[in-house]
Amino acid sequence: MLTARENMRRTVKNENPERYVNQYEAIKLLFSPFNMHSPLPQKGMPAAPNAWGVWNVFPENTPGGFPVHTPEKLLVKDIEHWSDYVKAPSLKFTDEEWGIFKAQYDAIDRSKAYAATFVAPGLFEQTHHFCSIDKALMYYITNPDEMHDMIKLLTDWELEFAEGVCSNLHPDAVFHHDDWGGELNSFLRPEMFEEFFLEPYKQIYGYYHDHGVELVIHHSDSYAANLVPYMIEMGIDVWQGPMHTNNVPELVKKYGKQITFMGEIDNKFVDFDGWTPEICHKAAVDAIERVGTPNGFIPCISQGGPGSVYPGTYKELWDAIDAYNCRTFGLKQEELEAARLPMDILF
Repeated sequence: MLTARENMRRTVKNENPERYVNQYEAIKLLFSPFNMHSPLPQKGMPAAPNAWGVWNVFPENTPGGFPVHTPEKLLVKDIEHWSDYVKAPSLKFTDEEWGIFKAQYDAIDRSKAYAATFVAPGLFEQTHHFCSIDKALMYYITNPDEMHDMIKLLTDWELEFAEGVCSNLHPDAVFHHDDWGGELNSFLRPEMFEEFFLEPYKQIYGYYHDHGVELVIHHSDSYAANLVPYMIEMGIDVWQGPMHTNNVPELVKKYGKQITFMGEIDNKFVDFDGWTPEICHKAAVDAIERVGTPNGFIPCISQGGPGSVYPGTYKELWDAIDAYNCRTFGLKQEELEAARLPMDILF
């Protein structure tokens, strides 16, 4: 029986996997020394600034942290002088700091899972974290030169980060966040998205691919079907987070040999007060049967990491996909368990 990683590789390469990949079963998300110096916000804790100077808070019953943009905490107060406010954090870490994380990467059985470096936020998100979402979207129209310059600084910083990660941690995959849309449309029209982000991401993702990273997995839990051709050109192997509004079955038919779609189970379908196991099982089976093929498709909750806002939802989806694989492909549960890392390591 194929390991979870081997089966995911076949899924991405359209080489007839022997079963559906079960959400994040083949991906172990890992971190880097930068997270010691700029920790992600902790749920329920007061707002705090990160290494960039952006204040974040992680309220209860939400899937992740959010920037705080009250007037006194907004980082960029004048877009024409943005460089007075935005200072790139140092990426010079000690051998001891790298060693802490290298030990975590080395502990992963890479025959069963990809050791994936977690990167967040991405280029677009950083610009609106600095400026606020409404102002950033206006600045792409009114101040394109300043936004290009800001993105150049971020790109150079990400390339330096990628060099350190690839040289010291040697990941098999990178799991890169950058939400590019809402539920019904992308934040930027495709032509504007291309102008600002195609070349920077080609540089970043090209660097990872050229330095031993097999899979670039990009998270955007949103509508972004209109941006898929750019994703392919950027070098994205897996788009994680495509919501139901994207018409994932049609995307798989059209682009599934060039990029894999990991999602189709929106959090809103299953992850709410009053959810039940029956709701989760139906949502998982419906997603699988709508798409109808494991080539280029991974059924997965849309949020950007294993888990759910309401405890238990993710595990019920996991059990439903396992059960579907056993029924459809004649597999045994103990075989599935042996083919992947234990859930307490993956989740």
